[in-house]
Amino acid sequence: MTSNRIATPRRGSALPLAREGYRGIGVALALTAGLFAVGGPLPGIVGVALTTFLVSFFRDPERMVPADPRCIVAPADGRVIKVAPVQDDRFLHGNATLVSIFMSPLNVHVNRAPISGRVIERRYNPGKYFRAFADKASLDNEQNALLLEDEQGRRLCCVQIAGFLARRIVCYLEPGMAATRGQRYGMIMFGSRADIYLPQSARILVAVGENTRGAETVIAEWA
Repeated sequence: MTSNRIATPRRGSALPLAREGYRGIGVALALTAGLFAVGGPLPGIVGVALTTFLVSFFRDPERMVPADPRCIVAPADGRVIKVAPVQDDRFLHGNATLVSIFMSPLNVHVNRAPISGRVIERRYNPGKYFRAFADKASLDNEQNALLLEDEQGRRLCCVQIAGFLARRIVCYLEPGMAATRGQRYGMIMFGSRADIYLPQSARILVAVGENTRGAETVIAEWA
């Protein structure tokens, strides 16, 4: 597998922030200014802390994507909490491997396409809000699933799952649209999880406990 990598182009933003964060950060800045003006340094510091947290949460750094077409990259930053064979009757309709990545509030929450291909199906489930690292979150929590197919007809499914704190899932892709490996395709707010269902023919390259970087960490490769 080659080590060549290509940069992901930013979509019209001069700042390394997800566009979903601009409004909240702007409100936090205005609140901070008001707290300093009315309450003095101590309340103002609270506003600075809130603003700093929001800027950190909505950061959207550039990533270097592996150029090798066999690579399947992580859809999210976080920690691998599960790698297991499963019977997937929802997406791939057969034996599959599930890789789950837990995103804490401190991780980058922008999601990236794991492969280049076409969106075959998008499926949203309103669901519940169990803690994202719980096994039942994969089935019961609010989630948005994208079934992707590459030029060779190989399919996988990546699922955005809301956690205990998260109350909003953003997805830019719709059925029929094309995606490029490493492309930003959405985000999940405030602590969440990304599941990816892979055919058993894919060779898994990560293990439970490892940390991932969206668009850069190769979690598997096509045979």
